[in-house]
Parts: sequence; structure tokens; C-alpha cells
Amino acid sequence: MKSISYVITDELGIHARPAGQLVKVVSGFESKAQIGTPAKMVDAKRIMGVMGLAVKQGNEITMTFEGPDEDAAADAALAFLKDNL
Repeated sequence: MKSISYVITDELGIHARPAGQLVKVVSGFESKAQIGTPAKMVDAKRIMGVMGLAVKQGNEITMTFEGPDEDAAADAALAFLKDNL
């Protein structure tokens, strides 16, 4: 299992457009992907779950990946977060 953490810097937090893009990024991998806060973890391949977290600027999120391509999935997700959120 691979895990990454990231503090959201976008002033709007994780809103519709980047949530959809993040789902698209992680859905391209076979590994199971989870995203969340200390209070709640959801399937990162489901837009409603990601948006339901209501992550705001300054919140720290954790993403976990488990599967055959978990390293590549984690690297792609972290690159997306750094570039967009």
C-alpha cells in the first residue's frame, strides 16, 4: 500500500472541475484509490465521494493506493495535486 498526503492550497479547495480531473487521473490505474481527511475516507474514483469531502484550502488530505500499479498511481495523483490544487 502506498500513501501520500497533501495540503490543499487552492483558495476554492477541491471544487467540481479539479475533483473531476482527479477522478479521471486515478481511474486510469488498476489500483484501488482512496482519498480523505482524518474524519472520512472515500473512493477516489467516484466524483460524488470526492466532492462530498468538502475539502477547503488549508485542509490536509491523504490518498492511499493498493494494487499492482500503486506507485505509478500515487506519483500521478501527487503530480496532479501539486499542479492543480
